Parts: sequence; structure tokens; C-alpha cells
Amino acid sequence: MTKLVQLVFSGVAIGALYGLVALGFVVIYRASHVVNFAHGSFLLLGTYLTYGFHQEIGIAFFPALGLAALAAGAAGLVVERLALRRMVGQPVFAVIMMTIGLAVVIDALVVWKWGAGRLSVGDPWGVSAFRLGGDAGIRVAAGAVLAAYALFCRFTALGITMRATASDQEAAVASGIDVGRVHAVCWAIAAAVGTVAGVLLASGPRGIDPTLSAVALAAFPALVLGGVDSPAGAVVGGIVLGLVEVLTAGYLPGLLPGRLGANVHTVVPYLVLLGVLLLRPSGMFGDREQARL
Repeated sequence: MTKLVQLVFSGVAIGALYGLVALGFVVIYRASHVVNFAHGSFLLLGTYLTYGFHQEIGIAFFPALGLAALAAGAAGLVVERLALRRMVGQPVFAVIMMTIGLAVVIDALVVWKWGAGRLSVGDPWGVSAFRLGGDAGIRVAAGAVLAAYALFCRFTALGITMRATASDQEAAVASGIDVGRVHAVCWAIAAAVGTVAGVLLASGPRGIDPTLSAVALAAFPALVLGGVDSPAGAVVGGIVLGLVEVLTAGYLPGLLPGRLGANVHTVVPYLVLLGVLLLRPSGMFGDREQARL
């Protein structure tokens, strides 16, 4: 029973991080219907900026994290203004290739500035390992960010504007909403949220290196499970993904010893994803598209 409780707590902690990463995808998709494959690179950039502000300049950790989130958000806003806005009206494939190109450029700039070796961003909230006590900081921090985003969308004028744009862009334009401004803000928010997720992932023994950007691909099943246009779905999908991954790693090798590889837990979430897509292609909380014939 103790093992099960520990695995569940660790699964929820990892799932909360997956949910944070997936939320960045959702924020941009809801506004512009673009899947941002550069999201992992913005996460990486924000994490390295935190390292730079904290370890290189000497700013206290939490102010450094705040500055890094603002800087990454500004980078997201600039990229949307200078690159993505010029792609409005272009085929979806072209926009996706643009985001992939941005990812390559950002990753290269990060390696050029900080190198490819592993660095430490510190461990201010005691995330020494994914265990019953050590991952409490992850759950609290991730939950605080998710709650702050929910309150922002519900009670601020800009958040309500973002929800209106996500619901119906044509109606939003007709109502006088500056849709371009909303898109830019969404890119900034996604990059800032990604920064927090990246720093949480890099805290403690894991550290930071250029491979951290791959966590966006690991969180992609959470995005699809919950629904690509649902913030709540991103959270639920992330927690489901985390629980499935941790419980599989904890129990399946013992049930089938010698028959499965050590990394089978990385495959099982994708099997769950395939099952959900067969039953509900829009995800658990995604809106089903309807077309009149």
C-alpha cells in the first residue's frame, strides 16, 4: 500500500508538469489553431534564462525565475509579431514548418550561449527526487500556476477577450477585438508557463541540458488525451499520463519479469492515447467539430 501511495503521489507530480507543458500548447491552439512545435524550445530558453539570471548574474532564485518568464514571454511575443503573423492565411503545413524551424534556431542559440553540458538551476523548493515528500513542491507550484491561469482567464478583461477569441474569431473581430494582439499575448503566456514547467523539471538532480526541450514531445499525449482546445483537458490528460507512466514503471516489470524492456513505461501512455483516439478523436474534453452538409 505504501508503494502504491508513493507511486500515485509521484504520478500526480509528474502529471502536473505534463499538464503545465500541455497547457502551453492549448493556449496557442485555442487562439490561432496552430500546434506550436517550438514550445519545447521556448521552455528550454526560459529555463536557461533562469539559470543565467540566478547562477551567472547572482539574482535570487524566484526573482530570477520571474525575470526569465517575462523574458521568454517577450521572446514569444516578438516571434509571433515578426514571424507567425506573416503566416496568417498560409496552409497549416507551412505554419507548422515555421514553428519547427523556430525550434531549431532557438535550440542552436541556447547551445551556442550555454553549451551542451548539464548545468544546475538549484533546488529552492526541495525537489530532491520524485518521492512522497520531495515532489510536494512540484505539485504546489504546478497547481499554483494552473490556478493562476484559470483565474486570469475568468476574471480579467484580457482573459475574457482570449476566451471570446478562442470561441469564435470572426465574432471577436466583428466585436472590435484585436485578434492579432490576443495571438501575441497567447504566445507570451505559453512561453512564460513553459519556463515555469522547465525550471520545475530541471530542479534538483535532473539539471538542465539541451535535451530538456524533448519534454514537450513527452507531454504531447497529455494534450491529445485531454483535447487540444481544452485547458482543463490538458491538466487532466497530464495527470492521467503521469499516473499511467509511473504505475507502469512501478508494477509492470514485476508482473512480467524478463519479458519487457526497462523503458516500457514510456510506451504505455501512447497505447492509452491510441485507445482514447479510437473512442473519442477530439480527446476527453475537446470540442467535436460539426459540419453541415
